Amino acid sequence: MKQTVALLMALAFVVATSVAQAQDPVKVDPKHYKVEFENDQVRVLHIKYAPGEKSVMHEHPDGVAVFLTDQTVKFNYPDGKSEDMSSKAGESRWTKGGAHQPENVGGTQVEVILVELKTK
Repeated sequence: MKQTVALLMALAFVVATSVAQAQDPVKVDPKHYKVEFENDQVRVLHIKYAPGEKSVMHEHPDGVAVFLTDQTVKFNYPDGKSEDMSSKAGESRWTKGGAHQPENVGGTQVEVILVELKTK
């Protein structure tokens, strides 16, 4: 019986963790994420972070990012790893979907258009 309870508690933790990681940034962080356009194939987000601002853990599907400003962002991942990423204004980049917590570690505002692809 104790093993069954322990197994159920572990399963509940895994489910709760995956739900927390898979949150929509527009819902959990509307200060930084605004929907500019949406249809059945894409959702276009306008993303803005002032210097030093950080989001909460959230998730995006695959997409294309268009950087409107020069920027340096730190991405923290659910597994505890992190990486710094720099981009120049005017660059575009394919972004693989997944969970992350971004933080503007640069000295200027981050501004990005993200075109998220919807799967059918």
